[in-house]
Amino acid sequence: MLKGRSHQVVGQISIKLQTHAPGILICTVIALSATFLSDHYGGPQLLYALLIGLSLHFLSQQAGNFVGINFCARTVLRFGVALLGIRISFGQLTHLGAHVGLVLVLAVCITIASGLLLARALRRPASEGLLSGGAVGICGASAAMAIASVLPPTRENERFTLIAVVGVTVLSTLAMVAYPLFLNWMAAPPVQSGIFLGSTIHDVAQVVAAGMMMGQEAGDTATVVKLFRVVLLLPVVMLIAFGYRKWLSPNDASQRTQKIPTLVPGFLIGFMVLVVLASTDWVPVVVTEMASSLSRWCLVIAIAAAGVKTSLGELAKLGWQPVLMLVTETLVIACFMLSAIFLLKIGQN
Repeated sequence: MLKGRSHQVVGQISIKLQTHAPGILICTVIALSATFLSDHYGGPQLLYALLIGLSLHFLSQQAGNFVGINFCARTVLRFGVALLGIRISFGQLTHLGAHVGLVLVLAVCITIASGLLLARALRRPASEGLLSGGAVGICGASAAMAIASVLPPTRENERFTLIAVVGVTVLSTLAMVAYPLFLNWMAAPPVQSGIFLGSTIHDVAQVVAAGMMMGQEAGDTATVVKLFRVVLLLPVVMLIAFGYRKWLSPNDASQRTQKIPTLVPGFLIGFMVLVVLASTDWVPVVVTEMASSLSRWCLVIAIAAAGVKTSLGELAKLGWQPVLMLVTETLVIACFMLSAIFLLKIGQN
């Protein structure tokens, strides 16, 4: 009997591999291509993956590819977000000080609130305000994808997620160049420069690059500040999942067929477990580096999959409002942090 069951399990795994393999291979090849372009010609790896994916949208229309592509867009994404936790320890976070941590929490809250207000003013769904505000306030494309994974899986949300990923990646790249020039012009001290860069630039890679332009001290500070913002991904996504679970109306015909998000998504539990594990200092540096690299690859593959699933024609239907929302939210968090740093003297010894 056990032998028969084992053959059955092996058979089911074999069938799943056959159905998922074509789509997974497509997304992996796109990720490899994006990495090659980024390494040899510069530019953001995630943006390359997204643009190549969009150009290959026709591949998702073939039935044999869609299952694997969808697997990459959701399951691989969640695995990659969970692995982000291995880079963060409680020691890094407490080193910032309570006052800096409080200001960063306020900055994220204000940015998300501004997203909701803009969505209401522009007559857009509240989910778009949450997603754009979370992406700008926390960690760019990674946050956009993580928040999207607990929102109702509608075509509108999928399209807006792609716009948000493109927008925060482009804005983050522009900020990586413009903010260090601005801080040099202001003659800002290294620690304050690091706090500003880590709290206002959206993606981790651009934060590190901009910080290093300002020197080692500024670079280290910017990285720790950014990691603190990444930790805020956990409570924000949990609150959003809880909110949609509690208030998603069963009487709304447009929402009746939507899957209600789980209260605490498994990938967030994994994220927190890895943060706790990293805080124990039991994890070797080589394991941390491997996990961080794997996390990055998972996110690149997931964004490639999201690009393949979406057509440019569908993105165009969203109009100019998403761009206005992302730019405004970027200005909101930058102005708030400038006020905190230079008026309230945050980061001064």
